[in-house]
Amino acid sequence: MLDWLKNINKDYPEFWKTYLEKFEKKSNRYVSLSVDTTGLNVKKDVILSFGAIAVIDDNILIGDVFEVTIPQYKFLHDNGLSNDFLLESEQPKLSEAHALEKLIAYIGNATLVGHRINFDIEMINEALEKLGCGRLKNEALDIEVMYKKLHDIHDKNLALDDISTLLKIAKTERISTTDDAYTIALSFLKLKSRLGFK
Repeated sequence: MLDWLKNINKDYPEFWKTYLEKFEKKSNRYVSLSVDTTGLNVKKDVILSFGAIAVIDDNILIGDVFEVTIPQYKFLHDNGLSNDFLLESEQPKLSEAHALEKLIAYIGNATLVGHRINFDIEMINEALEKLGCGRLKNEALDIEVMYKKLHDIHDKNLALDDISTLLKIAKTERISTTDDAYTIALSFLKLKSRLGFK
């Protein structure tokens, strides 16, 4: 029996079962994903917002965007952090559980693209575990890894701003995770072309 089929029979929430069914076939869709968190500790920190944009056939689909803010007021207050971003953000605001459900429906079986995407995936997996779900099944590509491979770099890390500058991509205002997702998508298309893969 196929792994995804065995998983569907588990006691998962319906949205997760629907997600698993999508992996019967491969997708030609990429999703450029940016996740804003309260810090870098996967076990202790929480997700504040998601920004994502779809890429198909070397085109960024401006109308195919996912963005949401998660008002983690208690966490911010308990840790002395400002909640100005959450209050002023014009992104839709959802609870963590509802935001994750919407994100999973949005990404489907697409290949995820990000900057240090493995951290983003681990943050999402931690949050999904609280909902009784499994781990993300999507393939993932990291633009930092792609850039380093293209230029044979082994000894330094590159921030998203560094990569976009090196690739001569005009800077956005970076006022939301969606702005970062768009920069990631532009960087991805340039790197994908230069690395010569489809």
